[in-house]
Amino acid sequence: MISLSDSELAAIMAAAAPLQPHARSQFLRDVNAELARYPEIGAGIIHRVVAKIQREHLNPSRLHHHGVSKFGW
Repeated sequence: MISLSDSELAAIMAAAAPLQPHARSQFLRDVNAELARYPEIGAGIIHRVVAKIQREHLNPSRLHHHGVSKFGW
């Protein structure tokens, strides 16, 4: 289990805000799993990890299902 300060947790939660509500839990699990890989966690590591995971979750290719996007393309 990782230990975060209030401001670190607030930064992670702010990064989850643009995601669809149903996707936020997975985002938080992914951030937690990635942060757990580091022996020491600070603001810089949190920023890099959150940015990386957020890009993965906001990537439009994740919206595609069976070759068709939610927009029918």
